[in-house]
Order: sequence, then C-alpha cells, then structure tokens
Amino acid sequence: MDIFLLCVFLPLVTVAWGQYSDYYYGPYNYGDNDEWVNVYRQGFNFQCPHGQVIVAVRSVFSKKEGNDRLWNYACMPASQSLGEPTECWWEEINRAGTEWYQTCSNNGLVAGFQSQYFPSVLDREWQFYCCRYSRRCPYSCWLTTEYPGHYGEDMDMMMYTYDYYIRGATTTFSAVHRDRQWKFIVCRMTDYDCPFQNV
Repeated sequence: MDIFLLCVFLPLVTVAWGQYSDYYYGPYNYGDNDEWVNVYRQGFNFQCPHGQVIVAVRSVFSKKEGNDRLWNYACMPASQSLGEPTECWWEEINRAGTEWYQTCSNNGLVAGFQSQYFPSVLDREWQFYCCRYSRRCPYSCWLTTEYPGHYGEDMDMMMYTYDYYIRGATTTFSAVHRDRQWKFIVCRMTDYDCPFQNV
C-alpha cells in the first residue's frame, strides 16, 4: 500500500516542484551584523551597489522613540537579462503625514531609499532611488499585502519570486498610531527593449 501511495504522489510532487522551482527563499544579507541603516528620529540614505535592486525590507517600530522606525534593506543583483543600469536618479519627495502612491518613473526599479524624520508630525518623508535598465518595460504588476500587517508591528517583507522587482509603493498613514502601512508595487520586466516609456 505504501509503495502504491508513493507511485501516486511522487509524480504530483515532481510537477509541483517544477512549477515553483523559480522561487528562492532568503536568508537575505542585510549587511554587516544585520545593523540598521538609521537611528531613531534621524534621516538616512541607502543605495544598493551598482546593478543591484532592493529585494527585502525590514523595520521595527518604537512608540517611545517618537513613533519612529528603524529600517534595513537587502539587495540582490538584477537578472543578467536586464543588463547594466543605464541611469539612476532620486524620485520626487513623498511628504510626511500624508498618504501617497509612487512608482519609479521611466520604467525604473527601486534600488534605494532616502528618508527624513519630522518630529512635528511624527512621520517621515520618503524618496525612492530608481535605476533604469536600457528600455525594458514592466508587466504583470501587482501589489503586495500590507506591511506591517497592523500599525506599530514589526515589518519583514521579502521578494520570494525570481525576476520580480519592486517598482514603488503605496502607503497609508494613521494619525492615531503615527505609523505607516506599505504595499509594494512589484512587476516583472521584459527581456526586450520596449518602444514606449512609462512616466
């Protein structure tokens, strides 16, 4: 009977493994000793090394530290099919205390974050550091679930699928909790140059 079950289920497991073999699971290297890129109530500027993009975001919240968060990021090289980045830039500032939605312009991918803390609103303003890869275009985009799941919780967002890239985010801000929830905009990129530009 056991051999019969093995013969029935082994092909199913093999098929399922083949369908999901493009998944990879961390651990992601967040840098030396998993240190944070900021201290509470201070600004920071984080950029991935040239040719790499953000693949994981980690954060912890502290009410007693001005309702602020510590942040850390992990980077990985973009797929070789994209080639080298042709240009990189800082996007416009997303103001503190407001909700916002932003993707990297010019078909860019998120390769860094810059942030400044404002004690008057107990919140941060944000900028994305974006890099464009030739004239590759996004497709098959989707929004992640909310990170963190509830205001004031720790946050650990990781990209588990190969060839998907963060292109931006939408955030909601709670005036009660003085915290944000993030949904990251994730897309695949074409393997060929496109005739149009996303602004």
